[in-house]
Formats: sequence, C-alpha cells, structure tokens
Amino acid sequence: MKTSKFITGAIAAMALFVSVTASAQEKTVMVGGAAMYPSKNIVENAVNSKDHTTLVAAVKAAGLVETLSGKGPFTVFAPTNAAFDKLPKGTVETLLKPENKKMLQGVLTYHVVAGQWNASDIAKAIKTGGGKAELKTVQGGKLWAMMDGKKLVLKDEKGMKVTVAIADVNQSNGVIHVVDGVLMHK
Repeated sequence: MKTSKFITGAIAAMALFVSVTASAQEKTVMVGGAAMYPSKNIVENAVNSKDHTTLVAAVKAAGLVETLSGKGPFTVFAPTNAAFDKLPKGTVETLLKPENKKMLQGVLTYHVVAGQWNASDIAKAIKTGGGKAELKTVQGGKLWAMMDGKKLVLKDEKGMKVTVAIADVNQSNGVIHVVDGVLMHK
C-alpha cells in the first residue's frame, strides 16, 4: 500500500513538473486578464480576453472564426472593447446585424495582414521606408505604420491613427497586436 501511495505521489509530482515546465517554455502575454498562449490559435486565445469580447462577437457574427483559426500566419491588429466604444453610438450594433455581414467582414479583415509581422519586423519596414511602412490588409486596403517616439502607430485610409498598446502577442497561427482604436477603410 505504501508503494502505491508513493507511486501515485510521484506521478502527481511529475505531472506538475511537466505542466510547470511546459508553461515556463511557453512565453505568455497577459491580455484582458487572460494568458495568451503561443501554442493556441488567434481565436482560442481571443475568446479568453475580457478586453476583446466585442471583437470576438464581431468575428463570430462575420463568420470569420474558421478563417482566423486556420493555418495562417496572420497579423491581427485587435481593437479592444474600449476602442469599439469610441465609434459613433449604434455603429457596433448596426455592424452586428445579419444583413450587414459583408460590411462587418470588410471592417474586420481590414485589421488583418497576411504573414507574421512582429513589432521588430514592422519597425525594420518603417526604417527601410524612411519613417513609414505600407501594409496591405487581407481586405485589400492599406495601412501605414510609423513610430511616434517609442510607440508603434497605424494610420488607416481615412487618416485616423491608432496606437499599438500591446505588441507581439504570439499565436500558433500568427501574432496579435492590441490597438486602441478601430481602423476604417474607405
């Protein structure tokens, strides 16, 4: 009986060690009170962020869950709930209506760039571009990245600027950069 308890205890200790070791090897970033795991995809991580409930609802309403769960890689500039709150009253509700699905897809895919663009990659492109880098979105529009001091800033086609609040949230299928505004195309 003592041997059985010893083996059970040893197995539990090994499981804990493996779990802690795996977590230590997986560099997580906290977003919206939740750990973002590099081994999970964009959607699997985003659903746990309290700061991205509006974005997750929009991704679901737009039918983009499968796409953003796919292989990628994708770079997503993810607006927070507070960013969506800055839009004119009723905008989010209007976009979430089934009859506006195409428009919502356009808004969301304007926040996605093909490939994995970490902050250092964007910074290199900005330097190469003489202070500005042009990024083509999955929607087909353009974003311009630039630095404002040490802050990475994006400008949309309407001239609005948003700041990257949290950069390099790595995912299994790309990277998320949390932004403080909603980007709009023409």
